[in-house]
Amino acid sequence: MSKDDQFSRRDFLKHASTAFLAGVAATAPGTASGEWQNNSYAGEAKSRVVLIRDELALDDEGKPNPLILPRMLDEGVVALTGKANAREAWKSLLKPEDILGIKTNVWRFLRTPECLEEQIAFRAGEVGIAKDRIGVGDRRILGDPIFDSATALVNIRPMRTHHWAGVGSLIKNYIMFAPAPVIYHPDTCANLASVWFLPGVLGKTRLNVLVMLTPLFHGKGPHHYVKKYTWDYRGLLIGTDPVAVDATGVHLLQAMRTKHFGDAKPFDKPVKHIWVADKKFNLGTSDPAKIDLVKLGWEKDRLI
Repeated sequence: MSKDDQFSRRDFLKHASTAFLAGVAATAPGTASGEWQNNSYAGEAKSRVVLIRDELALDDEGKPNPLILPRMLDEGVVALTGKANAREAWKSLLKPEDILGIKTNVWRFLRTPECLEEQIAFRAGEVGIAKDRIGVGDRRILGDPIFDSATALVNIRPMRTHHWAGVGSLIKNYIMFAPAPVIYHPDTCANLASVWFLPGVLGKTRLNVLVMLTPLFHGKGPHHYVKKYTWDYRGLLIGTDPVAVDATGVHLLQAMRTKHFGDAKPFDKPVKHIWVADKKFNLGTSDPAKIDLVKLGWEKDRLI
C-alpha cells in the first residue's frame, strides 16, 4: 500500500466516523430479502467495488467519450463478476426473462452519459431481454409500465454534492420510486435507504454504477453547479453494493475537497444517509475495511 493510499484510508475512516457520530444511531430493521443479502457479489465476505479510469474517457471538448465509456463499463463489470468476458459477466447479472428498468439521472448540469445507458440496454439485449422489456427513466418512473413491472434494475448516476443530502448518490437516485420524495428531506435525507425497501425496488437491483467522469465536489444552495468545482477524474465506480460504492465516491469527493481547499473542508450539509444505510438499514457496508476496491486503468491523480 502506498503512502497516498494510507493517508486516503485514514482520512476516509475519520470522515465516516464523524458522519456516524453526527446522528447515525438506531437499531436495524432487518435486511432486504433475495439478492440483497449482504450486498456482496457471489457471497464474498467483502463488498467488491471496481474503480476503472481511462485518460480518454473525456473527449477533446471535455465531454463523455462514447468510444471509450462502453468498454470501460464492460471491463468494470468483468472485474466485478470475475467472469471471462463481458457477455458472460452481464449474463451473470441479468436473465432473459427479466423486465429491466435502467434508473438514470438527467440533472441538466451533470447527466448520466447516454452512451452508458445505451450500453446497458445493448448488453441486456445480448442476454436475451426483448427491447420492449427494457426501459430507461428518471423523474417519471412511477406509472411507467416497465418500471412498474420491473424484475431487475440497473442504477446509474453521476456523483455530486447536493443541497439536501450532502451528496447526490446511488442511494439517493432511487428517491423517485417514492410517491412523495419530499418526506425524505429532513435531517439531511438521513433515511434515504428506506426507499430501497419499497415494493418497486426491494431485491431488484443487479448493478450500481457511480459515474465519476467530472464529479462536482463543492457547492451551496439548491441546484448549485459551478464548473470550477468539477474535475476531470475520468472514472466509473461499479458494484452490487450501493452503500460501498457511494462510500467510495464520498471518499473521492472528500479527497478532492482536501486537495482543492488545503484542508478537510466539511460538506455544506452532513453526509449521513450513506452510513445510516449501513448502520440502521443494513443495506450494505460503508466500512472501507469491508470493501474490496479493485483499481483499473489510468493511475494519475487517482486519490485513493
